[in-house]
Amino acid sequence: MNPDLEEEMRHALFGMAKLEEVPVPLAPEPVTEVMFTKPVAVPVGKKKAAKAFTPRLRVTLRVGNEFEGKTYELIHEANTLSSLLAEQEALKSARKKYKFVEVVSVKSM
Repeated sequence: MNPDLEEEMRHALFGMAKLEEVPVPLAPEPVTEVMFTKPVAVPVGKKKAAKAFTPRLRVTLRVGNEFEGKTYELIHEANTLSSLLAEQEALKSARKKYKFVEVVSVKSM
C-alpha cells in the first residue's frame, strides 16, 4: 500500500494526533515464588439437620354415600400453601370412596 495514502487514511480516521509507540520491555519481570499450603482442617462436630418447615393445610370435608343421608366428617392434610390445590386434592381422594362430598373448611396448621 502507498505510504502517503496510508498516512492520509490514519489522519482521516484518527485525527491529526500521531500514534505513540509503546516501548516493549526487553526482559520479563522476575516472578516471585508462591507456595500453596493446605489449610489446617479443624474437626467439626456433626450438625443436626434443621427440619425444614413444610406448609400444611387441613381440609375438613363432609362425606356420605346417601343423598341427604348420614354424613361423616373427614379431615385431609395437604402439604401445600395453596388452599385451592389442597381442596382439589382432598376432593379427589374422598371421591374414591364416597359419592357425596362437601368442603366444610380449609385451615392452615
